[in-house]
Amino acid sequence: MKNNIMLVEDDENSALWTQRFLEDCGFNVECFTLATDAIIALKIKKHDLLRLDLNLPDSNGFEVLKSIKNQISIPVIVLSAESDTKTKVQAFKLGANDYMVKPYDLEELEVRIWAAFGKDSVTKSSDIFEIQNNIIVFNGTNLVLTQIEFDIFKVLIINRNITVSRENLCTNLSSISSPRSLDYHIKNIRKKIDDNGSNPKYLKTEYRVGYILTY
Repeated sequence: MKNNIMLVEDDENSALWTQRFLEDCGFNVECFTLATDAIIALKIKKHDLLRLDLNLPDSNGFEVLKSIKNQISIPVIVLSAESDTKTKVQAFKLGANDYMVKPYDLEELEVRIWAAFGKDSVTKSSDIFEIQNNIIVFNGTNLVLTQIEFDIFKVLIINRNITVSRENLCTNLSSISSPRSLDYHIKNIRKKIDDNGSNPKYLKTEYRVGYILTY
């Protein structure tokens, strides 16, 4: 069964090219220009993912996020020409799962969509990190992790290539007592995968936002 993606974009050419590309990737794509129409459609029909532009003719993407927050459970990938941290933080606080800055690459968008579904694209290479029987395997070697380290790492693997906010981790993992505690566990995870904290290869920090596992 194909996944249903809602594309909210005011640029007709960009929407057309994105729709064609994603349909070629095997998705069903429904396009909207206005925030009001998108909100109504989200509440009437089930969609599996929302690709949301922040700049819309009748409103902005933040209003869409506010309208569906705590009402509709759906992965959201925000796209915007705004690259400042403040805008990114606001998007994540309102429920965005990922944030891409325009101009963007369509192949990267596809990868991020599959990551939002907890899957790899059909063009994936062999996994560096895998979850096997409640054990995380790194390049074929079982990692020795505490339970909380495992819980954090599992969330990051499932959301591979998507920034997971600190707020999300602290809220949904009850064993994390504070943001400072989260930083401590992240530091330990980096040590166990031999990832340089000042220049990490895999587990990277989005300043003032959260963490992203890339590979």
